[in-house]
Amino acid sequence: MAHPMRAFCLIALLCAAAAAAQEPAAPAQRIVSLSPHLTENLFAIGAGDRVVGTVEFSNYPEAAKRIPRIGRFDEVDLEAVAALRPDLVLAWESGNIASHVERLKAIGLRVAVSEARRIEDVPGELERLGELTGRGAEARAVAARFRQRLAALRARHAGRPVVGVFYQVWDRPLMTVGGGQIISDAIRLCGGENVFGALRQMAAAVTLEAVLAADPEVIVASGRGATPPPWLDEWRRWPALTAVRRGNLFFVPPDHLQRHTPRILDGVEELCGHLEIARKRRTQGEAQ
Repeated sequence: MAHPMRAFCLIALLCAAAAAAQEPAAPAQRIVSLSPHLTENLFAIGAGDRVVGTVEFSNYPEAAKRIPRIGRFDEVDLEAVAALRPDLVLAWESGNIASHVERLKAIGLRVAVSEARRIEDVPGELERLGELTGRGAEARAVAARFRQRLAALRARHAGRPVVGVFYQVWDRPLMTVGGGQIISDAIRLCGGENVFGALRQMAAAVTLEAVLAADPEVIVASGRGATPPPWLDEWRRWPALTAVRRGNLFFVPPDHLQRHTPRILDGVEELCGHLEIARKRRTQGEAQ
């Protein structure tokens, strides 16, 4: 049973938080972001100074590292959120725990839920944040630049020969993404095909046997940092794999491709460059 004084304090905080959300149409001044990519997008449109709380791994830009933490995207501290008295909480539909989001709504907090399934969705999400924060003009400018760059990337890589790609999110368990995930959209833009694109889950565990059977021409590793994870080289234990035989083991920093922010186009450029290398190696023979 919770301590009576702690319970009283929590109720008081919840009441105060609910009172702070009485004017839902007003531009948000005190924002709690429940995802690193939402925090990054707020900074991208010039609203980063409104963020009073965010989650672990919110590391871009540098100023985001100094924002108080209220847990992880999958483990939100309700009391810590309420204590910050936000007038807006930004949630990530496929990343945050649905029950956490519902609890925040239940206490009267203003909650906006975001989700980008395709790269084309990102500029619209930026514009929506602009409307919520009163930064509409800045958001529209960022979105316009995004759409222009995206159109150029699509034109540059349209009609390229298809390359079978295995995108590895993690090694234990062996994780990949399904066809509805934004990374699969990036693969398609580059003229690739996710070998597990038929999976309906956004992220799914697969077996080693399934990867070997799919025999991807390219393996792209993710990980957690800015350098290739050690498990990328472990695929060399299966030299019969086309990706290994041709030397097509690549890395794209996860922050560039797995976050629904303007930087995703940096990741797309890197990914497309890797697939172009793989196409050239078709005619250059097997990697030594």
